[in-house]
Amino acid sequence: MHVLILGGTGEARRLAGLLCDAGVTSLRVTSSLAGRVAEPRLPPGEVRVGGFGGPEGLAAWLRAHAVDALIDATHPFAGTISFNAARAAAEAHVPLLALRRPGWVPGAGDRWHPAGSLEEAAALLPALGRRVFLTTGRMGLAAFARLDALWFLMRSVDAPEPPFPAAMEVLLDRGPFTLEGEREVLRTHRIDVLVTKDSGGAATAPKLAAAREAGIPVVVVRRPPVPDGVERAATPEEAAAWVRRFTG
Repeated sequence: MHVLILGGTGEARRLAGLLCDAGVTSLRVTSSLAGRVAEPRLPPGEVRVGGFGGPEGLAAWLRAHAVDALIDATHPFAGTISFNAARAAAEAHVPLLALRRPGWVPGAGDRWHPAGSLEEAAALLPALGRRVFLTTGRMGLAAFARLDALWFLMRSVDAPEPPFPAAMEVLLDRGPFTLEGEREVLRTHRIDVLVTKDSGGAATAPKLAAAREAGIPVVVVRRPPVPDGVERAATPEEAAAWVRRFTG
């Protein structure tokens, strides 16, 4: 049996490890990475890097490599590949599972401001603060490029490309992050507003706790929906159990 994991997340690596460690010699596990990170953390099993050429290309790859099950374990905000996966799986008649970590939930003391897109997040910022901690990744910075009156600290794994805000400092770092480390970032850079996507998970959640402690408002960009009709799992363990339904 051949399982293709659309990966790039910690959950995808964990799932690949679970499947490779299961001791099923007849199970072939391939992880596909988009190639947007210069030095990605590679999962166990076989790995391919790069795009497929849209849903038609992915469907052709599924057929050519005799894929028996497809798992979309991409980032919650990788919306395009998720819809491509749904179309490709339907075309190739391959069962599809979406592995999505639960989103974050505001707690007592949180000052969250929801936004439907990066553009909506940018529109909220002038009324909330002047020194912005931007943790939405290096893609989509054009939405903030015209906010000349604000200063940005942008954190990402790899350096961004323009267009981006003129008054911006780049912090190259990779999670998981600690609460004390996030407190220090807010203090050192005198941050008064945080922008994040609702990625969920524990690896990057400490920034939310640090913002709560400091009384800093947080602009939270809502995640895109999973395609209709796609079965879902919340953890790698649930996804591994889904695979075992096919392998016995």
